[in-house]
Amino acid sequence: MSEKHDELKKLSEIAADMKLPADLRRKAIEQLGVISTHDALLALLDLAANENLVAKERDLALKQAREVIKKTSPQ
Repeated sequence: MSEKHDELKKLSEIAADMKLPADLRRKAIEQLGVISTHDALLALLDLAANENLVAKERDLALKQAREVIKKTSPQ
């Protein structure tokens, strides 16, 4: 459980680090979407609300959050 938490934290930090290249930040956001856990959803929503990120990255985080909700919702 701690490993997963550490991975989520690292990905969130990468996604929010404006000093890193944009493609690396986008990949981190996409990877959070792949994880598809409740904690990943919260991290994505936090990124979507981060006013320091560019609009494209915030939109991507929101899109990934929607996909996590779709994956985890009962059919």
